[in-house]
Amino acid sequence: MGLFKKNPFGHNLFIKKWLIRILAVITHKRYRGFNTIEIEGSDIIRKLPPQNVLFVSNHQTYFADVVAMFHVFNASLSGREDSIKNLGYIWQPKLNMYYVAAAETMKKSLLTKILAYAGSISVERTWRSEGQDVNRKVKFSDISNIGTALNDGWVITFPQGTTTPWKPLRKGTSHIIKKYRPVVVPVVIDGFRRSFDKKGLRIKKKGILQSMVIKEPLDIDYENESFDSIIEKLEYAIEQHPSFLKVIPKSELMAYEEENKKRKFRV
Repeated sequence: MGLFKKNPFGHNLFIKKWLIRILAVITHKRYRGFNTIEIEGSDIIRKLPPQNVLFVSNHQTYFADVVAMFHVFNASLSGREDSIKNLGYIWQPKLNMYYVAAAETMKKSLLTKILAYAGSISVERTWRSEGQDVNRKVKFSDISNIGTALNDGWVITFPQGTTTPWKPLRKGTSHIIKKYRPVVVPVVIDGFRRSFDKKGLRIKKKGILQSMVIKEPLDIDYENESFDSIIEKLEYAIEQHPSFLKVIPKSELMAYEEENKKRKFRV
């Protein structure tokens, strides 16, 4: 790889590689040290094509979720079996890996700008801006950028667009799936909300068992399946369909609500 080679978004790959390495060293103990992450599905990662893969996941923090995925996916590609033991896997990271994030979030500080350079596809949220409800049209350039990233490699997206559990999925995800026809891989995470603050930057509690389950790619009829059908399929796959509320203990639901109230007061 040349010193001046760039990805389709104009980011220097040499700089990006070193940013990922440094961030990985800084964050590794957050998942294997202060806390422990339990992983399922490393073998699925290794069977995926190098491009046009869309990972769809539930969302618990702004950054800790996606950083964990960078660790797990790179460890899996280097041959680790459901483990991020031995950080050597990050020496040759997958550089064509991206994640979808709100543009306003990625512009807030030097740290978020560094995280953005490491792989974000910044999009403008159509329903929320600066803490206020809005109703904006989807920017076609945002959709195009996701398509560019899929053409180049892998993309991670959190279609609920919020860290609050069991919220409806944004239909834009189904439009992206129909348009670009990627391999769609569901990911289900847990424990990050208890481990970290809402942004996923500060360790809130140690000794938490985190989990990440990577599931087999979904069977999608890109030509004939409706947008609503795809959304419903995604909701079940990432375990965020409303029907899951019927089997979750009331005490757990109340705990989530209390935690969300505390976050509102902190804002």
